Amino acid sequence: MSMASKSRDLPRVTFQAPEKPGEESSHKKLGKLTVKYNRKDLQRWLDLEEWIDAQLQELYQYQLQEKADTATPEPEIDIEDLLEVSNEEQKSKLQEILHECSRPTEDFITELLSRLQGLRKIPQRK
Repeated sequence: MSMASKSRDLPRVTFQAPEKPGEESSHKKLGKLTVKYNRKDLQRWLDLEEWIDAQLQELYQYQLQEKADTATPEPEIDIEDLLEVSNEEQKSKLQEILHECSRPTEDFITELLSRLQGLRKIPQRK
């Protein structure tokens, strides 16, 4: 798989707001966002998303090969949703999302919960 096609499959995070006359340029806005939520926080978020994608591919790889004609797609895990609930709710949400996985998911869930600790929620622009 080429690097270009691989990057197309990964989820993308974009920060865009419609510009209004008299508003600061979007470059200045991005600068303010980067100051408030520094690159380290953004990088941790991106690293976690990439790790989740890799883990899900591994968990569902065998299942997809076995049932190629009736394959269930890999589930979506929304980090933001998980950050809004308690640790116990995070665990039960993950168990619910991964219930169709034929491989053991407990290690993945435990590791993900550990990685979610201390992750800062990234604000959405309205």
